[in-house]
Order: sequence, then structure tokens, then C-alpha cells
Amino acid sequence: MTYCVGMRINKGLVFMSDTRTNAGVDNVSTFKKMFTWSTPGERVIVLQTAGNLATTQAVISLLDERMKAPSDRNPGILEVPTMFQVAKLVGDTLKEVVAAQSGHGPAADSPFSATITVGGQIAGSEPRLFLVYPEGNFIEASDETPYFQIGETKYGRPILIRGYDPQMQFTDCVKLLMLSFESTLRANLSVGMPLDLLTYETDSLTLGRERRITSDDAYFQSLAEAWSESIRESIKALPDYTF
Repeated sequence: MTYCVGMRINKGLVFMSDTRTNAGVDNVSTFKKMFTWSTPGERVIVLQTAGNLATTQAVISLLDERMKAPSDRNPGILEVPTMFQVAKLVGDTLKEVVAAQSGHGPAADSPFSATITVGGQIAGSEPRLFLVYPEGNFIEASDETPYFQIGETKYGRPILIRGYDPQMQFTDCVKLLMLSFESTLRANLSVGMPLDLLTYETDSLTLGRERRITSDDAYFQSLAEAWSESIRESIKALPDYTF
């Protein structure tokens, strides 16, 4: 399984992904699920994947190949003029791969399906964030829906709902995402470390800070323990229930 989050705040975009894939309890592997393309000063694109590993790897490989071989298919992910067109290119590629692997048209319940978040900024426009479905269609993040989760979403969602604020700083946004992932890690063994983190600042047009968070990361561990302790203390402070 997978857990990935792409989030839009006033300062820019923040992405976090786990790296666990498994086909049963005795076949657990680590694969990167966050991918980037950039032309400094012109565009930054970040993509996260969830779903069938063969499908998502084929999508990434095709996007890379077609970027390097313009004669094969133009424009590539570094040439399309808008982030909307980036999302459309990713959706078309995903739909193509699902159809080729399944032997028939793409369907949401196909064993070869995948879901993708793609976000970034192209010079002359605002940062944008999209969620791409297995059928190739997509939706865009908005003020009402400022973040997208893909994969094992339910355990980390309540924290995001309660804690999200579009005016938060990157540091607070990272804390929020870490707590969302920590809750998911505790609740579901199919999501696992290390975690990949990337921040993008609006109008910087260059990849921001990237970090891989491992299971022995001292800050992540201290944050998780502080969060658990604060919950325990909050419970004690609440009025007692009368039976």
C-alpha cells in the first residue's frame, strides 16, 4: 500500500510520501514514490504515485523517455505550457499504461490501476496541484480542497482536517504532515518508512528542500512522542463522564 500527501498553502506546496510496497506480509520492499522534473527559473514539477507498482513505474519511464526523445512525442513534461497541460499529459500517460496492461479500457477497479498527484509551478502562473485518477481524468486543489491524499488515507486524514491552515509556515506544515504519517504508520503496516519530504516555495521556480526521513530520525521520534503525550494530557484535562 501507500500513503502520499500533496498540500497547498499560501507559501507554496509541500509533498510527503512513504516508500513501502508489499505483495503480502513476506514480500515487503522499498520503492521511491515521489519524482521531480525541473528547469531552474522556468518550472518545477513534483509527482507522487500510489497503486500498482508496475503501472506507476511505466508511467514515470514513459514521461522520462518522451522528454528525452522529442521525436517520439511532443511536447514532453518540460515543454507543455501550463500545469493544466502537465496534469493532462500525466493523465493521458496513465490511461495509456492501464489500458495496455489490462488489455481493455481503464477502469477504476482494475488491478493495474494507479492514482497520482502532480503539482508545481510554471513561470507566469501560480503553483497548482492536481489529483489524477486511474481513468486519466483529474481535479485541481482549491481553497475548499487544499490537499490531496492517495493510498491509505483514512488514518492520517483527521489530523489534516483539524490542523490545516493555509497561512501556516513550512515548518508547521511539515509538523502536520509528519503527525499525519505517524498516525498512519501506527495504524497500518502496509505504509512504511523511510518517508520522502519536499517543499516548494511560490515563485522560487527551483526545487526546495528535500529530505528522507528514516525510522531512526530523532526529530520524527520526538515529535511522535510529544504528540502522544499531549493527547494523554488533554484526555486527563477533559471533564469526566458521569456514568
